Amino acid sequence: MTDPADGAAPDDGGALPGLDLDRLTAYLNRSVPGLVAGPLRGALLTGGRSNLTYAVTDGQARWVLRRPPLGHVLATAHDMGREYRVMSALTPTAVPVPPMVHHCAAPAVLGVPFYLMGQVPGRVHREPEELVGWSPSQVRDLAFRLIDLLAVLHTVDPASIGLADFGRPDGFNARQVRRWKRQLDASRSRDLPGIAELHDRLAAAAPETRSPAVLHGDFRLDNVLLGDNRAVRAVLDWEMSTVGDPLADLALSLLYARRVAAPGQPGTDELAARYARRTGRSVDGLPWYLAFAAFKLAVILEGVHYRYVQGKTVGDGFDRIGAQVPPLIAEGLTTIRKG
Repeated sequence: MTDPADGAAPDDGGALPGLDLDRLTAYLNRSVPGLVAGPLRGALLTGGRSNLTYAVTDGQARWVLRRPPLGHVLATAHDMGREYRVMSALTPTAVPVPPMVHHCAAPAVLGVPFYLMGQVPGRVHREPEELVGWSPSQVRDLAFRLIDLLAVLHTVDPASIGLADFGRPDGFNARQVRRWKRQLDASRSRDLPGIAELHDRLAAAAPETRSPAVLHGDFRLDNVLLGDNRAVRAVLDWEMSTVGDPLADLALSLLYARRVAAPGQPGTDELAARYARRTGRSVDGLPWYLAFAAFKLAVILEGVHYRYVQGKTVGDGFDRIGAQVPPLIAEGLTTIRKG
């Protein structure tokens, strides 16, 4: 099973990196009596360059388990409780999320905190190339569905779903620049020309938050599950969620959308205009946010590259991640110099 989507049972496959099924079974039998009906089997799901995600089944029910990566877990990153809390809070809203089952904050079971959620049928499109067989109108429709869903998220009142204390909107952007600089410093193994200038320009011009909202933090094509009719069945991977400036969320989503080269994909300006219409928010000043999105994504990928060179990644494709960082730095510099 390679997806929470395909409905196939996980393979036995022997020992799973980062997941001890015997310990998990014993823990769930104690903590959630009646949940597990038989021996657990599991499989590491493909995709995911940060947290590890597994399909787990007892032969009857199917779940998905999320835990932090192996090794080099940065402070404030990979917060399982944060993911579990925000998805639980969003359950009664129009934002589709998987059903939450159980959160384990103690590291005694798997060595790290983790949570369990119900498996949602659907498919994850992990690469833009997977849209090649789609018609231009289908690609365009999906792009608008995603931006509309982001708009729906940003119109949810955080206080109304118990997330008033989920973030600190005041000074959000300046604090984010500092935070991702610290992440970079903690994950750096090579020289990255231009990144210091990009950071300094961002820090010098960080805007104040207007109209705070619940942010996903990494909203993109491969963090949603699509059904057969291409409707979004669930939004996944909430590890960087918070309450803050919604334009930061929008800009990162637009940065990802730029990389979808399929015919029919709308441009950045068209998507931003649609978002503005749907939310009633101004998108003035977007270049700063786009430059910050490039910086943030560069730091995220550099962290993945750092874990790869340490031999701490699980799965394929990590050898190509490092090469994506310099172009992002260049893109961020070009954007902020023009803005």
